[in-house]
This record gives sequence, structure tokens and C-alpha cells, in this order.
Amino acid sequence: MDITYPRSLQFLVTLEADASEEDLDALLARVAEAGAEARVTPGRERTVIGVIGDSDAKIVLDGLNGIAAVTPAARAHKLVARETSPDPTLIQVRGRRVGAGYFALIAGPCTVESREQTLVTARAVHDAGATMLRGGAFKPRTSPYAFQGLGVEGLRILEEAREETGLPLVTEVMDARQVELVAEAADVLQIGARNMQNFTLLAEVGAADKPVLLKRGPSSSVEELLLAAEYVVNEGNPRVILCERGIRTFERSTRYTLDLGAVPVLKEETHLPVIVDPSHAAGRRSLVPALACAAVAAGADGIIVEAHPSPDEALCDAAQLIPTGEFGEFATQIVTLVETMGKVMG
Repeated sequence: MDITYPRSLQFLVTLEADASEEDLDALLARVAEAGAEARVTPGRERTVIGVIGDSDAKIVLDGLNGIAAVTPAARAHKLVARETSPDPTLIQVRGRRVGAGYFALIAGPCTVESREQTLVTARAVHDAGATMLRGGAFKPRTSPYAFQGLGVEGLRILEEAREETGLPLVTEVMDARQVELVAEAADVLQIGARNMQNFTLLAEVGAADKPVLLKRGPSSSVEELLLAAEYVVNEGNPRVILCERGIRTFERSTRYTLDLGAVPVLKEETHLPVIVDPSHAAGRRSLVPALACAAVAAGADGIIVEAHPSPDEALCDAAQLIPTGEFGEFATQIVTLVETMGKVMG
């Protein structure tokens, strides 16, 4: 029986700061001759090339100019590791930016319940300075009897909200079979916490030409989050935003325990942007501002929060939604702290 092993990142080649285009082309040609692939990551000062191939592939680099160092890819999360990219990854979405010093304020309804509710919320968060609009058209719910979202109708409403406000759309895709449908409407594909290790889905969004917002699972380690991101990047999609949203612990005073320590750890471990979801971690709207500010202070590249015109009437997660009438004050506080931390609103 023949067994085919997946190709993986074998080593990293760092070019000299003054390496020429001819030096890079010669290296890429040598890699291609060996039947391997090259992932080129340009940096401000140096370029790093990740060489992907079979473990027994022989690639001779002798005689090539412009090479500063060749190092084995020892980490399990090879492509998303900090060593792979000399600079933090900057992700641009319809002119908005996140990562590499740019901060994203992503806000909107937990669930698209109606056209009016969504448009009112979109206008409010836009006017307050949000940089992207979130909203669930398809909703994973613990109970099969809970509101599951409006589906395709919800996507159309979100598209209308984007057309009016100009805010890029972030919405969740729950199943590999939905990726093409959701990608036609969304600007950023969200992978929810429950699907963080849905490897078939990760591979599908990795093949899509859209940025991916990947939420940490409630019982997942930082390493498992990075490996989930590796699935996406390994399919050819380097535009991944990591999201800490709270983990399951013994503590019950909050919905989940927000692991703020994960933010600086991730910033050391990976070049990908890292954002925080204080809404799902808190489970109570009174706690969201404090956790959001703490996320900014911890070095996050953004936050994703939920808002609603009438939270008590919401069909999903009512207790954690910020009233749209209070969102402006909340956003002002966040923007001030972002500037204090030396970042720029994206």
C-alpha cells in the first residue's frame, strides 16, 4: 500500500539585506528544480523564503548569492511562526488595516435579526469610529431550538449595511459547504470557537481568497490555536487574524476566563495579528469596557465587540451586548487608549 505524506515546511532561507532580484530568482529556480515550493515573505530589511517539500527532497544551495542564513523549520507551527516573517503581518480589507501597528475596532450585532436592527447598529458603530462591521448570518447555538440566524437573507442585509456605511464585513462560516456562499458576501471569514479544530473547514477557507478571523476554542491551548492557523496558511492563505475570546476554567463569575496573557505570548510566537473578543469572554456588558481596555493595554491589534439598539430584546447573547446609544462613549475610550499605546486606528 502506498502512503503519501503531506509536504511540509523544511527550512527557512533568509536573504542578505542587499540581495538582488536576480539572487532571489536564482534561489526560487533551484527550489523548483528540486520539486519543492517556495513561500516568499518580504520584510522591511530582509526577505525570508520558506521551502516546502518532502522530507527527502534534496535542494542544493551551494553557489547561490545573497543568502544570509539557512535554518531548519523546527516548530510545529512553521508558517505562522515569528521566525518565518521578519515583520508583523499587515492585513488590508477594503482599505482598512489590522496588524503591524494598525488597530481594528470590529463591532456590530451578534446576530442579524432584521434589516432595521442591523442597519441601525451598523450606522451607530460606523459613526463611533468602528473600522469593520461584524454580524452573524449563520449562528452556531448550543440548543437546536435557539435562533440559528437568517442565513442567506442575513448575508444580503449585511451587504446592504456595507454598501451604506462602507465598513468591511466580518461574518462566520460554519461549514465547509458554506465557504463559497459566505465568501461571495463577506470580506473576512470568521471561524468560530467551536470550529477552531474543524480541519476540513480550515482547509476550505485556506483555499479562499479572503482574510480569515480565527477564534480560539474554549478549551484550546495557544499552540493548538497556532496549529489551526497553520492549516489555513498551509493552503496558501496567509491572511489570518487570531482572536482570543476567553477559555473555559473553573471560574464562573464571567462567561469565560479572558486569557490576556495569550496576547503577548502570541505576539512573541507569531507574525499574525492578534485581536480580542471581550464580549464573549465577559458575558456581561458591564465588564466589556474594562476587558476591552485591558486587551488594548496588553498589545492586541484589535477588538471585536457586539452592539444592539435594544439589547434586552436581542435574540442572542442579550446580556453582553453594548447598547448602540452607549457605543460612542465606549469607542472614544478605546481610541484614546489605542493612541496612547502608539498604535493607529486601522
